[in-house]
Amino acid sequence: MPQSGIVKYHVKLSYEVDGLVERADIIGAIFGQTEGLLGPEMNLNELQRVSKVGRIEVNAKSTSNTTSGDALIPMSTDIDTCALIAAGIESIDKVGPFDCKFKLEAIDDVRAAKKDDIVRRAKEIKQKWATKTVSEGESMLNDVHQGDAKKLSTYGPSKLTCSSGLADSNWVILVEGRADVINLLRAGYDNVLAIEGAKIDESIKELCNSKDTVVAFLDGDRSGGFILKELKSLVNLDYALQADTGVEVEELTPQRIDEILRPIADEIKQGKPAPQLKSEDDKPIAEMAAKVFPNLNETLEAIALDGDQNEIFKVPISEVVSKLSSQSGIKYLLLDGIITQRLLEGAKNAGVECVIGHRVAKLSNSEGMTLKTFGDLGVS
Repeated sequence: MPQSGIVKYHVKLSYEVDGLVERADIIGAIFGQTEGLLGPEMNLNELQRVSKVGRIEVNAKSTSNTTSGDALIPMSTDIDTCALIAAGIESIDKVGPFDCKFKLEAIDDVRAAKKDDIVRRAKEIKQKWATKTVSEGESMLNDVHQGDAKKLSTYGPSKLTCSSGLADSNWVILVEGRADVINLLRAGYDNVLAIEGAKIDESIKELCNSKDTVVAFLDGDRSGGFILKELKSLVNLDYALQADTGVEVEELTPQRIDEILRPIADEIKQGKPAPQLKSEDDKPIAEMAAKVFPNLNETLEAIALDGDQNEIFKVPISEVVSKLSSQSGIKYLLLDGIITQRLLEGAKNAGVECVIGHRVAKLSNSEGMTLKTFGDLGVS
């Protein structure tokens, strides 16, 4: 087929001739006996001239008195023209003086075959280069990991994992494990020490006594709560923080870590005194929160109480703001989640005096409200 022709279909036919003939006889019969049959524009010679039909290939196999074989006609026409040409060739009944019979075996869409080849090749390319990319990606991650690992050190006789900047910092962040230390390093915090177990090592107490500010930053699960209780019984904590509910510190993004720790870091940088976790004024609130907490923790719900600590409603956190707009007489609002600006505004409009949650977001216009975390109150 000329360069300008693009093969779309392969018309495949078989034939049988009751006599001995040559390949040239078969080709001659195909051209000669279809000429004028379908109109001048459908003659095979004309279709070849305009690059609609390519070179016809014929295979022949002879016995003692018969000839059989197959013919392949490459075409760049539409499927209708292919069908007409195939039907015209099937009508041939003579090759020279001998009777013959042509039969259409198939019309193959060459483009479909090409598509299959393209897909197959694409899979090979993907496998080769995806493997290379994954390998390079793992190498890059390893480089990052090694970079963080170089900033790791150990502390005390138990060789607890810590970041290398711990000794020079005036405050310390206590986390649960080595992976937490590495994750905080990625977020830019290099004053971190891993507790590495629920049993608090004596060297941790010594370190905390030497620091101006001690921050606990533990996983947002029940295990993190247990460790926090143990810490509070042995170490004077200035801040008690937990990751989002159900999330481990090592799973937090650097951005989320910074959102949680940045307010504390800024206060320490500005020389503001650390807040007291629990005062005598907080004792009634702490006792109330301690009663509610077991039935609230890890439920993703909020509980509203009146001044006598009677329950007004208990709803999912997602519904609490809309619920507040239709209620009155609420004094305390306790929630298994974060105290957000939107929730704060809803509580103020409802006349709520005290809101208690796991954590307090960066808020504005909180004057006149008592905002506490369960950690502040020694409840977890």
